[in-house]
Amino acid sequence: MRNRPTALGYVDLDISTSMAWDRAQVQRLARHLGYLVIWPEVVSVLPLSDQVRAADVDAVVMPGPHHLGPLELNRIMDVADLETVLPRLSFARWSVLVGGR
Repeated sequence: MRNRPTALGYVDLDISTSMAWDRAQVQRLARHLGYLVIWPEVVSVLPLSDQVRAADVDAVVMPGPHHLGPLELNRIMDVADLETVLPRLSFARWSVLVGGR
């Protein structure tokens, strides 16, 4: 991870009705939360969870939870937090419990 908290901005092209508006809202929320936004390549064959892992970011910021399926959300939460603009939601990454009883 970097010295400054970073987030991967993500907007699903198939879901978005206004790409420019969604990107602006993602950028605004990320800046409000203190993240530097990195945008993935527009066309990628990699699942978003693999892109998040490769980008080594702290969070993913997207317009809404409907931009991801539940399985992909679960995979992302293994490596990063997730923030949505509308509704305003935060999903913390899964924690790994270390140690025994």
